Amino acid sequence: MRADLTALRLADPPELWTELGFSVGDSEIALGGVRVQLGASGSGMVGWTLTGIDPIADVDGLSTEVAPPDPPAHVTHDNGAVGIDHVVVTTTSFDRTAAALERCGMPLTRTVTGPKGNRLGFRRLGSTILELVAVPGADSGPARFWGLVVVVDDLDALAVLLGDRLGTIRDALQPGRGIATLRDAAGLGQAVAFMSPDHG
Repeated sequence: MRADLTALRLADPPELWTELGFSVGDSEIALGGVRVQLGASGSGMVGWTLTGIDPIADVDGLSTEVAPPDPPAHVTHDNGAVGIDHVVVTTTSFDRTAAALERCGMPLTRTVTGPKGNRLGFRRLGSTILELVAVPGADSGPARFWGLVVVVDDLDALAVLLGDRLGTIRDALQPGRGIATLRDAAGLGQAVAFMSPDHG
């Protein structure tokens, strides 16, 4: 079996995501094949659920559950959200985290130098991409979940819906796609951005 991302656990209260135009049922959002589970203990993005790897409690500090596939039913969101493009993980030791991912059966399939000169690594986890980002700092401390990027049908329409809560739409690194970051005023515990679809 291949490694797939099936769920993310966030500490945000459900009402904050409802206010952003997501359909929330039983403290959960269905985004493509991923369940976004809200109201977890802690702060920010606190864990993920994977399938297709051997059971493990954490991956270089990333709280991990391993469970059989359990895809959510399709749900329509008022904000036009259709899935998660990628989940961002940061690390002060790129090699250490990359090695931990490889030991779990999730080796990075591509590494590049980012626009700020730091190392970036990628691999697909089902319908979603894992993006590993090296950040400055001492070579210590675990990897951390940083945020996620949601794909929406119409980024311009989303900007109208969210108003000042959404930053300016700009060109994404992926050619032909736009991206806009949710501002801190939205009150979420992790970074969230929205991206136009990949029509390639």
